[in-house]
Amino acid sequence: MSRLTIVSVEEATAKTASGKRAKIIHEYLGYIRQLQSGQAGMLSATEDESAIAIRRRLNQAAKTIGVELVIKRSGDDVYFWIPARRRGRPRKSSM
Repeated sequence: MSRLTIVSVEEATAKTASGKRAKIIHEYLGYIRQLQSGQAGMLSATEDESAIAIRRRLNQAAKTIGVELVIKRSGDDVYFWIPARRRGRPRKSSM
């Protein structure tokens, strides 16, 4: 008989991706998962990939695991961090 295991959609998406693109996304997921509260990461562009490609890949990896990520670029360097959670009561909408 089959055995059912419940996993998150993020995990299923990350594990079922295949090919070169999946390998790259897994690499960038590792970069994001290394961040702790109050830390930022910096990736520098090389001849193989541009700063725009790094930014795009970081964004795709963050979407895959459902993480909000702030990504800023300065020349050939790309900085990224997980934004601090806002505390307190949400603002009233002006509708």
